[in-house]
Amino acid sequence: MIAQGSKEVIFGENRYRYDPLHYFLVTVNLPTITHVVDATKQCPYLSVSVELSSSLVSSIMVESGYAPSQTRGDKRAISVTPMDVNLQDAVLRLVRLLDSPDEIESLMPLISQEIIHRLLMGDQGGRLNHLALMRGYTPDIAEAVNLLRQNFNQQIRMEELASELGMSVSGFHHQVKEVTAMSPLQFQKQLRLQEARRLMLNEDLDAASAGFRVGYQDASHFSREYKILFGNPPMRDIQQLREDRRGVVAS
Repeated sequence: MIAQGSKEVIFGENRYRYDPLHYFLVTVNLPTITHVVDATKQCPYLSVSVELSSSLVSSIMVESGYAPSQTRGDKRAISVTPMDVNLQDAVLRLVRLLDSPDEIESLMPLISQEIIHRLLMGDQGGRLNHLALMRGYTPDIAEAVNLLRQNFNQQIRMEELASELGMSVSGFHHQVKEVTAMSPLQFQKQLRLQEARRLMLNEDLDAASAGFRVGYQDASHFSREYKILFGNPPMRDIQQLREDRRGVVAS
């Protein structure tokens, strides 16, 4: 949730922008590009993130008698939804506990349960239901996403991974794309390029070294794919990011 300012999240070919009138929900840890859109020194960007336990979501579903829609819903792991007044009030009360640390232990679990209840009753109840079911979607797809994240810099044969999970190649591709909005290879590529960007920006690696670190053997191939995703060659992109950072600090 954002209290002040706005933010944009880029995931694959999709862009999600949210602000104080919308909340952002993500049910799988995905490679995204994020940047603050509106922020100044006088009106800084202010936001709060709440991590939801899949086991707690499951128990709230049982206790409240929540029945997910039987129609086929959107399983994509990211959504932006208009803010509900009751949900906003619950999150604000959670944040205010920072001013009363002695009450956190007793009140935080209750407010967290209310937040989950509000989400389940809202427009994204079906999506949150996927988070509760075996930690999101199916255990096979959850495991596949985790394997791709953990081994993003390795050569992975998708046919072997699908077979290992007991799925057909086409079924595996379909289910991964349904959740991540990308094919397995595209998902792995985004992981690689995001990590390379981080290495260049935060650890001052040159483009060739960063590309090699994330699994690219050919520097020119790395630069081409990097430019396709981020719009500029590696070092020009990093220079622009650093200039943008200095501009935010100066403002």
